[in-house]
Amino acid sequence: MSDTRPDPLVSADELLDAIDDPSLRLADVRWFLGEPERGQAEYAQGHIPGAIFVDLDRDLAAPPGEGRHPLPDPTGFADRMGQLGFGDEHTIVIYDAAQGQYGARMWWMLDRLGHESVYLLDGGIAAWRALDGPWTAARSTPVRATLTLATDWPGTIDREDVAAAGDTIDLVDVRAPERYRGEVEPMEQIAGHIPGARNQPCGSMLTEDGRMLRGEAVLPLIRGEGERAERPLVLSCGSGVTACFGALAARVAGLPDPIL
Repeated sequence: MSDTRPDPLVSADELLDAIDDPSLRLADVRWFLGEPERGQAEYAQGHIPGAIFVDLDRDLAAPPGEGRHPLPDPTGFADRMGQLGFGDEHTIVIYDAAQGQYGARMWWMLDRLGHESVYLLDGGIAAWRALDGPWTAARSTPVRATLTLATDWPGTIDREDVAAAGDTIDLVDVRAPERYRGEVEPMEQIAGHIPGARNQPCGSMLTEDGRMLRGEAVLPLIRGEGERAERPLVLSCGSGVTACFGALAARVAGLPDPIL
């Protein structure tokens, strides 16, 4: 079950060493639940030099339909990323203000559609600021690039197939425990969780300083126990965003890519 692909995380120290690399492109994916304009406002106040703001609602999702943040058409997504300056020849590093729990959506999208050089900043903005990395309010102007990606989304499953699969899959809900239990629900019309899902919150996959757990520490969190460990891993959340952070954790743990 091991996976030999490159580590999807880059440390703040590694990013600082590479900050002047002309092939580097930075994506600022700050997003705040219930505050759709806050991310861009905070980006305008300060960001890592050269970073381009990527709007989770507009750039990483299609317009809401049966749910929030549905995946966009891959071809349109590739074109939008090219408009923002992300191209085939670039190493893309993504960061946010939530230890990667929102930026992982962009990582997952680019990775699953075939861009081989995409990483998430481990620890996000907090790790960068703790290192006293350079910071600016100067807005970066993207230069149009060409990004070639696959034209169909792999590794996804719809609700009908989840319902039909029953206990043949290991369904993991990565939301906060109180939302999983239905005690608090800020977004959905119905509180609770999908029957049969176990809860493994994204926050449990982080160290005390907001970096991702590694190796044997994260492996048992994302992989089920007993019979569940042999089933296909399916990740869920509120709208298909933080589940991508669970997919990144699976990659870090060396597991096969889970289904979203």
